[in-house]
Amino acid sequence: MDLKDQLKNLFPEHEVTEENKEILDIEDTLWVQDGPLICKYEKRKGKPITIIEGYTGATQDFKTLSKEIKQMLGVGGSFKNEQIIIQGDYRAKIMDFLKDKGFKTKRVGG
Repeated sequence: MDLKDQLKNLFPEHEVTEENKEILDIEDTLWVQDGPLICKYEKRKGKPITIIEGYTGATQDFKTLSKEIKQMLGVGGSFKNEQIIIQGDYRAKIMDFLKDKGFKTKRVGG
């Protein structure tokens, strides 16, 4: 369900005007972010992982971002405790992907 359908369900009697059309012609997902996302590298049990944290928007949006990153890289990972955990050291690729999405990123560790 996209943004237009959600708005129709919330406000069934609302008429779409030319002013409102511009607002509705935005991307499918809305990302709200104040500061940069922290992209750091750690080793847990001898295996490298990449951790992304610092997102201030809705949890569901962060979960969607997690899924997109995992699909783009073709690797496993999880979303726990307001962090995205990706298996392997993919900081450079993840930071490029996030910059393309419009996020500010900060590299931490190594």
